[in-house]
Amino acid sequence: MAGYYYRQLDREKRGVYDAMLAGMEALAPGIRVPRLDGPELSDIYLRLKLDTPLLFYVTGFQYRWMPGADHVELLPEYLFDKGKIRQHRQAVAARLDRLARPLQGKSDRDKELAIHAFILENVRYDKLKKPYSHEIIGPLTQGVGVCEGIAKTVKALCDAVQLPCIVALSEAAPERGVKYRHTWNVITVDGQRYHLDATFDNSLQRGTPRYDYFNLDDRHIFRDHETLVLPLPPCTADKGYYYRPLSFTKPEDVENRARQALRKKQPHFVFHWRGGGLNREILTDLLNRCAAAAAERGKCVSCSVNTAQAVVQLDFTDAPAGETLLVQQPDEGNEL
Repeated sequence: MAGYYYRQLDREKRGVYDAMLAGMEALAPGIRVPRLDGPELSDIYLRLKLDTPLLFYVTGFQYRWMPGADHVELLPEYLFDKGKIRQHRQAVAARLDRLARPLQGKSDRDKELAIHAFILENVRYDKLKKPYSHEIIGPLTQGVGVCEGIAKTVKALCDAVQLPCIVALSEAAPERGVKYRHTWNVITVDGQRYHLDATFDNSLQRGTPRYDYFNLDDRHIFRDHETLVLPLPPCTADKGYYYRPLSFTKPEDVENRARQALRKKQPHFVFHWRGGGLNREILTDLLNRCAAAAAERGKCVSCSVNTAQAVVQLDFTDAPAGETLLVQQPDEGNEL
């Protein structure tokens, strides 16, 4: 089935896209396409790469033309030689098959949870930003990736289990300290579209998986994500949000659930606060309540806070003998 970004193109540009795809899959050294200007060719190539994560071995292209010609020749830039590419394609296909096979026949929700869990359990963020970390071979074969490689891997896994998925791409915003473009996914689950940012969730986990960016609507994702490079379909549903059953408006409800976690000897408790702005005053009240509950069981409490998404993680640890129980004050900044 044609990819989302392909469907946004007119007939002529779809023809260029198709020629690029066929040539790159064939590992052609040159691809002849109708003559378009550089920005148009770059836009088509960007769409192709977002739609087709299995083109992990293509890193860019150059082009040339003869004066007066009605076509240009694209010169793809490949990450490996042909022999290596074929080996990597076989390895990636086998890896995707092994991961997808147990998910056949599962619900959309279970498929999405399993894909999210794969990223959190098996991939670490590559701070060195190696070339393969921008593609699916980083997360799938090396266990490392940056946001681009992670989002493409999520799409490749979704494609393998027939879960509709788009790779989202946002602009950089240097004036706000956002130096690079960012990628995540829009996934259709049970007929509803949601944002899923596995990279952000991967970076947040401290001893327990995090789902702060699991099935957000447009209103919530763009609290801390920048303007899109290419438009996406709207995401307006909120029923699939992971923390919906753990979303509270009353401090006493947070306290009661914290007590429940303590009774079950759970070392962590993560919840969403939707009772107005999550400011220092509210956080201090919530933490003091939970600290009192923890003290009854000889525990102390610390926390980490995702302020933009109003998600709090409480960590319960044994209190040192003879010492006063302390509450770690929350950081007002977003942990990301």
